[in-house]
Amino acid sequence: MSASIVLGVGGGIAAYKACELLRLFTESGHRVRVVPTASALRFVGAPTWAALSGQPVADDVWTDVHEVPHVRLGKQADLVVVAPTTTDLLAKAAHGLADDLLTNTLLTARCPVLLAPAMHTEMWEHPATVANVATLRSRGVRVIEPAVGRLTGADTGKGRLPDPAEIFAVAGRLLARGDSAPADLAGRRVVVTAGGTREPLDPVRFLGNRSSGKQGYAFARAAVARGARVTLIAANVGLADPAGVDLIRVGTTAELREATVKAAVEADAVVMAAAPADFRPATYAPGKIKKSDDGVAPTIELVTNPDIAAELGQRKRPEQVLVVFAAETGDAEANGRAKLARKRADLIVVNEVGPDLVFGADTNTVTVIGADGSVSRLPEQAKEAVADAVWDLVVARLPGRS
Repeated sequence: MSASIVLGVGGGIAAYKACELLRLFTESGHRVRVVPTASALRFVGAPTWAALSGQPVADDVWTDVHEVPHVRLGKQADLVVVAPTTTDLLAKAAHGLADDLLTNTLLTARCPVLLAPAMHTEMWEHPATVANVATLRSRGVRVIEPAVGRLTGADTGKGRLPDPAEIFAVAGRLLARGDSAPADLAGRRVVVTAGGTREPLDPVRFLGNRSSGKQGYAFARAAVARGARVTLIAANVGLADPAGVDLIRVGTTAELREATVKAAVEADAVVMAAAPADFRPATYAPGKIKKSDDGVAPTIELVTNPDIAAELGQRKRPEQVLVVFAAETGDAEANGRAKLARKRADLIVVNEVGPDLVFGADTNTVTVIGADGSVSRLPEQAKEAVADAVWDLVVARLPGRS
């Protein structure tokens, strides 16, 4: 469905990346009006924005003043995205300043607003910026976390603009939910695990599974779009880093357990979408295991890995919501109910798996069973839609929410 989008561009070196974001919006059929700041135009000129968007470009409130653009643009937009959002823009937005077309548009917008900050680490961590971000989030503005990586010059750290395709993905979730959808996870901390762990056998072999991580990443993106502070713990996933998450990469089940138990301490909700290996080799061979001359295969002894979900269930605070998964090849619902009880979870997402089911696909068909006896059967749909449906169930169980 085509939407009317205002793409604000702040005056940082990452302004050039907004050209890619603009292309993604327009190629998806959306109508985009680019509103740069005067500083942004020193990085990318107005003709570039006009040519890519097919719309006029101005940074002041005096151009086409008879059309009252400083009010009209915000009121008519279905979504406002500002990428990059500089330290200066965050401060102006938090304090309600309006000295150009973009800041006026932010004040008049009655649709979801998504800000993608980009700045040096010291600026992002400064108490003034921290306070401004908190203020904006308390008002329902989606301020996503910057990425970690190379910054301007030789600096590296948190403050990099997330990949435009991932900003686009978050914007897509906001549009899919509609302009009346609240930031119902604002102020919440959530932990999402994704992917499949690998247990080394020797320097070249491992015991693992076929989990792609797509469903877990969909949960992370959906939570960011709903305003949450998201910690994503990813095990052996070959996907682009979602925008706005604190990403922790792990390899083995032991590493996944350590990271998840630590992150869950302060989390309001934990979604265990990863597929930890149930077993690991009892011993690790320091050299590659060779074929024997007689052709007899070696015997590999396995030991059981820790049950992370069960441990989280034992540690769970009364106000915390725990979501676990059951990938089953038969009797899915019966096995899911048994696992829900064993793990002491609040919700279990059950799906049947196999060579032609779920793994690596962009869609999923699941049944969500609650500890309260509720059952929600979700038809085949995009994994992003599945994630939003499960988050709806989580939000309903968080304290202070109905």
